[in-house]
Amino acid sequence: MRFFFKILFLLIVLSPLALGALLYLAVETEPTVASRATAITPASVERAKRTLTQNDPRKLKSGERRTVATNAADLDLAANYLAQQYARGSARVRLRSGGLESAVSVRAPLIPMPLYLNLSMALSDQESATRLETLRVGQLPVPVWLAEWLLPRLLPMANPDFDYRVFMNAVKKVDTNETRMAVTYEWQAELGDKLRALVLPLAEQERLRVYHDRLVEVSKALPAKNISLTELLVPLGKLAAERSVKNPAPTENRAVLLILTIYVNGRSLEKLIPEAKNWPKPTKHSVRLNQRDDFPKHFIISAALAANAGGPLADAVGLYKEIEDSRGGSGFSFNDIAADRAGVKFGEHAAHNANAGLVQKKLSKGISERDIMPVTTDLPEFMQDAEFQRRFGGIDGAEYKKMMAEIDRRIAALPLYR
Repeated sequence: MRFFFKILFLLIVLSPLALGALLYLAVETEPTVASRATAITPASVERAKRTLTQNDPRKLKSGERRTVATNAADLDLAANYLAQQYARGSARVRLRSGGLESAVSVRAPLIPMPLYLNLSMALSDQESATRLETLRVGQLPVPVWLAEWLLPRLLPMANPDFDYRVFMNAVKKVDTNETRMAVTYEWQAELGDKLRALVLPLAEQERLRVYHDRLVEVSKALPAKNISLTELLVPLGKLAAERSVKNPAPTENRAVLLILTIYVNGRSLEKLIPEAKNWPKPTKHSVRLNQRDDFPKHFIISAALAANAGGPLADAVGLYKEIEDSRGGSGFSFNDIAADRAGVKFGEHAAHNANAGLVQKKLSKGISERDIMPVTTDLPEFMQDAEFQRRFGGIDGAEYKKMMAEIDRRIAALPLYR
């Protein structure tokens, strides 16, 4: 019995010391991955769109196999962008023959002195998937067996709707070289529901129902056929402010933007939430901004993208669409870009912890279009590619940059952001 108490005493005394030693090895004062800009271009958006179109879950049959390929630059870009947007860190991915090497640096939050969590790992291609070769947290090497045991258990703790094994079982082959990674997967019927639950957990579906019901009430009460986007933003923003007494304001604002994005673009919520088929339907109206019905679509899509995925991606998507329009569509329009960038500004503020409550407060008091949308009547539009290149030198031209600076100046001067 005396021996047992000695062991217990040593564990009590030494455990904090051991934990301190582990923290000392795991946390460092310098990042291993330096902060760097993430330049999302229209070309990278085009490649991502092509990949998503080719792998649309709605068009896949159970048992069907598809291969998704991405180049090294796009993979590195995506990893760094995700690290910046969701962890305020930096990431790097390097492909090699038969595997990849990745590193992430994240600054410890709420600590005044600079401390960083640096993670690095190496993965190797196996016959049916990838296998972890090495994992380090700062100076601390983590045994592979321990990491493989922990990962399936930790991920559900971070997101209970994430079924790690189901997604991993769908991967049938990974082929990597220095410039490209290709993943072959086998689609299963249950993956659609798993993805939906991952993107929209039950709590988020219930939150969307609340704003959907308010939208139904508001839309039925508006007598005019043509309405301003602000006539929807104000009452839904007021509800968001009321609900933010108990819930995070950015979370409530994101739900508002998603509901309005679906409504303004004439889409059905059933595609995201099948149960919505039985929900009451809002009254249809033609939604306007600056007396145009296309501006609300540009604005609200960009706002939702910025609130959920960050401003740089939303800006790149908007620019990509205008370039596409200049190559045979309606033409490149700076006023569309203004609506896009105004939406990005609104979405960034709505989803930012420091600004989300202020946005709700201003919406609750009532706003006009001049609070969220700049004057656009004097901006050039409907330019086909040849004219756009001649007048503005393309997206790298000096005149183009001057026009974009003017648009940003007008947006920054809007009352909502003062």
